[in-house]
Amino acid sequence: MKITSLKTYCIDCYRTNWVFVKVFTDEGVTGIGEGTLEYKESALLGAIDDLRHAVVGRDPFDTEAIWSENYRDAYWRGGPVLMSALSAVDMALWDIKGKALGVPVWKLLGGRCREGVPCYANCWFSGAREPSEFAEKAVAAVDLGFKGLKWDPFGKAFRQLSPEAFKKAIKCIEAVKSAIDGRAEILVECHGRFDVPTAVRICEALAQYEPYWVEEPVIPDTMRALADVRSRVSTPIACGERLYTTQQIQDAIELRACDYLQPDSSHAGGITGMKKIAAICEAHQIPFCAHNPSGPVANAVTLALGVSTPGYCIHETLFDDVPWRADVIDEDVRFENGLMYPSDRPGLGIELSEEAAAAHPRAEHWLRHYVGTLTDIRPQETRFYYHGTK
Repeated sequence: MKITSLKTYCIDCYRTNWVFVKVFTDEGVTGIGEGTLEYKESALLGAIDDLRHAVVGRDPFDTEAIWSENYRDAYWRGGPVLMSALSAVDMALWDIKGKALGVPVWKLLGGRCREGVPCYANCWFSGAREPSEFAEKAVAAVDLGFKGLKWDPFGKAFRQLSPEAFKKAIKCIEAVKSAIDGRAEILVECHGRFDVPTAVRICEALAQYEPYWVEEPVIPDTMRALADVRSRVSTPIACGERLYTTQQIQDAIELRACDYLQPDSSHAGGITGMKKIAAICEAHQIPFCAHNPSGPVANAVTLALGVSTPGYCIHETLFDDVPWRADVIDEDVRFENGLMYPSDRPGLGIELSEEAAAAHPRAEHWLRHYVGTLTDIRPQETRFYYHGTK
């Protein structure tokens, strides 16, 4: 079997654009990968195109060689653009391998360590502005069965928080914690907003609410700043979505910068890269829990890793999604009693509709974190993309 061509798709999904790659072979088996890189779609599409010369003609089963050689030959190594391109192609090759062998990818990764992966929800808060609105939406999410809720309550703050913004954020956290009444964990997202003293103050204020973690509390330009914050606070710290290589992960661990590591399969090297990172985390007893707020292909990959990786901790997943998700990607995702289950179909268990993809072309979307519209992440109509019951 040989790779014959690659085709990319950039698809509007309201808050950003999904970027998928489809890899074709001379035996008719195809695979889908995802490298969704918010607000850098043009660069990513170009980086994937740059990989064609090194991928076409290769055996898709040679994932390790293809990954390693393309990482090496980029010369300008690492970074989100190159690594997202590698990630997308790598996922597609694993999808091809599973389909060619007639088995789901999770079986190729060692089989099941668990039946399903415990989930916390992201995007459950769509449209909320006031603490009472967050609390109401939190109850609805927990009633559905999610074991944790993650959100950013810090408005449009950067570096510091005004007294009013600080008070409102704490009230929001208090309202959600009280509303769910111990039925689920709370995970507080900071999106790398704050300087060191502000991050320390926030973490200390949150300690009484016992968050599962505080994520990226400090501006992420240097891992040493995060290590400094962690050394001063008692709340668990999470990071990793902006770490793209095994070397960066190793540095974070050696600096003791965090308690939980969250690399993203779309940016940290796809399945091949994530397996390397999972081994590093296991060697240091650091929980491995992938960042996963993007699209259906990344979710399928992350679920395959989640059920097959002993140290996998908790699965980030979207509460709901755009109504055309089911048109663009045929996926088989089951969610019951707070657990999400990967498909038993061959490969990643997904197929792309080119016609539906064309019906939702790329649109311009820009970062909302510092303009006060952070919770505007869904259209008025949404759908659950998973099936099952509590």
